[in-house]
Amino acid sequence: MTDASDQPSDLLRERASESRWKLWFLLEADRRLVTGTLLAVLLVSFLAAGYAIPTAEGAIRTSDSVDTLFQGFLTATITGVTLVLTLNQLVLSQELGAVGDQRERMRGALGFREDAADLIDAPVAPARPAQFLRALVQVAGSRAEELRAAVADSDDDDLREAVDNLAGSLVENAAEVGDSLDGARFGEFDVLSAALNFNYSWKVYAAQRIRGEYGDGMSDEASDTLDRLTDVLELFGPAREHFKTLYFQWELINLSRTILISAVPALVISGVMVAFFNDATYHATLFGVETLVAVIAVTATLAMLPFLVLLAYVLRIATVTKHTLSIGPFILRSTEQVEEVEWDA
Repeated sequence: MTDASDQPSDLLRERASESRWKLWFLLEADRRLVTGTLLAVLLVSFLAAGYAIPTAEGAIRTSDSVDTLFQGFLTATITGVTLVLTLNQLVLSQELGAVGDQRERMRGALGFREDAADLIDAPVAPARPAQFLRALVQVAGSRAEELRAAVADSDDDDLREAVDNLAGSLVENAAEVGDSLDGARFGEFDVLSAALNFNYSWKVYAAQRIRGEYGDGMSDEASDTLDRLTDVLELFGPAREHFKTLYFQWELINLSRTILISAVPALVISGVMVAFFNDATYHATLFGVETLVAVIAVTATLAMLPFLVLLAYVLRIATVTKHTLSIGPFILRSTEQVEEVEWDA
């Protein structure tokens, strides 16, 4: 049986193979900051390339590269806005349906909430997503303590050790996640971020191993407590996936609105550069330095703003999806802590 040191970390940044700063940039950072960072990197790259290449200014003046570049931006922006409107319709289509479909959705939501209320021994389940998840993790921590107390008098040292490892990890993790969820608001990434740090899949797997290896020797009280703990952990999985889906819809709506807003200045800049800017006759200096390259670099960067907004949002959505592909006790990432299970071939 593995000891506590062999268990994978509960925190996503420690379970994942990416560095802490990379995960912070992909997940936690404000999307406006990410967009601004990408803008700055792109602008510096344009400026560095423009002033590092001696023939850059001459190439701009003797070719139609400016018109070609910004005509491409115009086409791409208009096409992108059209795709965003299509995306909006796709998101909205999930909310549209006949009255029978809406009633089925209502029955499913009410049934899920009733199951949650029964498991957490409450008259009604919390209405806010953060409070709902917080109640589940806190009850899971309480059930883990009850399980540890139920096997305290067992003569099986391995059983007590296995339960103590599971309970210790679960209680500590539940306390940390509960504190993170306290005061978190849906629509911000805080709720989903805290939920990602509750490693419920490993805990379900550990509970199943305890049931499979020591179930016959457990008392009725301990067996019942283990079942009640497993039920709460198993409910956390679909709850997290449900709120993740709602958050993705929320983010896609925010993404669509932000792209539509940023598309207006991008279209204006591209249109002005195509219709009115003449690079052959433009001559202006700043502190003795020709500014043609700088003008092209700044306007090209701003013309790419809608794409950078899209990139900032998709980075977070894709990263969350990567780390939550599996629901239940399936461990997709490479780890050495999972014991091999033997069976009769």
